[in-house]
Amino acid sequence: MQCGLDHGALAGEIEALGLPVLQVASRAVHRTAYLMRPDLGRRLDPGSAAALETAAAGAGDLQPDLVLVVADGLSARAAQQHAVPLLRCLLAALGAGWRLGPVVIAQQARVALGDEIGQRLRAALVAVLIGERPGLSAPDSLGVYLTWNPRLGRSDAERNCLSNIRPQGLAATDAAATLAWLCREARRLQRTGIVLKDRSDLKDAR
Repeated sequence: MQCGLDHGALAGEIEALGLPVLQVASRAVHRTAYLMRPDLGRRLDPGSAAALETAAAGAGDLQPDLVLVVADGLSARAAQQHAVPLLRCLLAALGAGWRLGPVVIAQQARVALGDEIGQRLRAALVAVLIGERPGLSAPDSLGVYLTWNPRLGRSDAERNCLSNIRPQGLAATDAAATLAWLCREARRLQRTGIVLKDRSDLKDAR
């Protein structure tokens, strides 16, 4: 049975890391709509869109370098259990020189919902941490999708993906190190996707 995110508990854990939190929902008003109409999961509901515009206006010229989205996707369990450990490791791996936007908790979300979230928050990069179910043996797998200059209409070819983040798969420390490397390279190249190859194993110090 698919259970939803415990938004209050998740928000509290994220805020304990020193990060502000916003909560949004897609246009899929319930789980059936989410499963039957993927397009609804790719767009914010009007109230959420307005809330992000208000947040962006309040930030003024301090546009974020990176916005992190925690999304239920196909496995709220994965997001609930694995997102915060990854965020904790990522903060350490990124280091100084990054202006982070609020962490956005997204309900009934598809990967592409991050495009609209990033666009409305005026972010240079968006990383969507989303629950996935790649097989019956891995019902709690977390994926991360990184997109430069997020805008409505971005394609999967314009993203970089990390998958199978869980204790029995890709460890949070390793995933965070790779994601931090990809973020630095994306900012240098001002691109993500097929033009950005993961060479994090070369230990590039950039």
